[in-house]
Parts: sequence; C-alpha cells; structure tokens
Amino acid sequence: MCGRYAASTHPDKLIEIFEVDEVPDALPAVGPEGLAQWSRPRWNIAPTDLVPAVLERTREQGDIRLLTGLRWGLVPSWSKTPNAGARMINARLETVDVKPAFRKAFASRRCLLPADGYYEWQAASRQGRSYKQPYFILPARGLMVMAGVYEFWRAGSSGDWLVTCAIITTQAADDLGAIHDRMPVQVSRENWDAWLDPACTAASAAKALVHIPEPGEMLARPVSTKVNQVGNDGPELVSPVELE
Repeated sequence: MCGRYAASTHPDKLIEIFEVDEVPDALPAVGPEGLAQWSRPRWNIAPTDLVPAVLERTREQGDIRLLTGLRWGLVPSWSKTPNAGARMINARLETVDVKPAFRKAFASRRCLLPADGYYEWQAASRQGRSYKQPYFILPARGLMVMAGVYEFWRAGSSGDWLVTCAIITTQAADDLGAIHDRMPVQVSRENWDAWLDPACTAASAAKALVHIPEPGEMLARPVSTKVNQVGNDGPELVSPVELE
C-alpha cells in the first residue's frame, strides 16, 4: 500500500509538465485554505490531506485539464458519511474496476497524482528492540506520476460537496517487495492524455494504460524515523540515513 508520500514540485512547474488549462480557485470543499495546503511543498503527506491532482472535466467548450487539490481517501458517492475516506486511500489495480467503491470512478474519473516518492516501513531491530524502519521509495529518474481515481460525495441533497481520491496500487516489484508487497501504479507520459480522458470508459482499455515499474526503476533508501510523526515535515525527511 501507499500510506504516506512526498510532493514538492511547484504548481507552476506542474502546470507546464501536464499542460494544464486551468487551476480553479476551488473544486467543492477546496477553498483558499485548501489551495494553500495542496500547493505548497510537503514531504509527509498523510491520509485526509489535500493533495495536488491533475484531472479532466467535460465542459461546453470540451475537456478542460485542471490542476487542483483533492482530499486523499476516497469517499464513495453512496456513502452515508465521509468517514470511510480515511481507510480508502488505496485501490487495488486487480479489482478497481469491479469493487463498488471504485468502479464508477475508474470508468470516468481517473486522475494523475504527482509525487517525489512514497514511504514504506519494514520491521527491524536495534539494540535488541524491535521498531519499524521507514524507507523512501522514489524513481531513479524524473517525477513519479501515480495513477489515481476521484469521486464526488455530498452530505444530503443540499449539503457541501467533497471531492476525494485514492491511489491505485499493485503487487510490488521483486526488489521493493522485500520492504512491502504493494506499490503505487504509475502512468507514463505518453498515456497521460488517454488516462485522463473521461470518454475512455472501458476498464480493459484503462488498465492497459498503466505502468508497473520494472525492478531497478525505483530506488529505496532508509530515512529518519521522524517521518513516523505526521506533524513532522521538511526535505530532511527524505534524506538517506545509515542503518546501524
């Protein structure tokens, strides 16, 4: 799974990379305070945080590509409360097109979630005491572009809207599987347009667009246990440390 990650690329750079048409002041439930949260560099993003996302919405003039913030942790449109979002941070590639919580979103509400990399933890021991050693897993080259889905949820017929997302994951490559058996699915640049296209509704076609990194494409390095505390943030969290 992916339960914590880093995203520090400036919005202006993301606009250029993804050829974004518009950065809205707000999608539902993402106001000025939300903009300040998702648009600043962060190295310890946790579930329920607002995260930068690229998506496309159909309007009268055609499909518009947006860069905006989504709350991490998908809340299905039929959910009675938004509480499920804290648990639904990941969707399995193997079942994303059939699970009730994700299948409608996978059909027409796919997004790209840019990241520097993500964290996983491995059981370790030091001086006879067990602990969880965090690792930062990042691409050997370039930006990590995770495959995601997003959904709209509303509290009743007249309540506020909430827009949430989940990261799609799959079986980890052999070299990363030693740390954790799951990893985020990615989308290569040549498939961004098709992945974001709301008209691409066939599950088989959408699944064919994802990229599962081969062994060696991703690097894993041990980092400080400071990342364990969600209140800690800063580039030092992704700096490698030496293990005893």
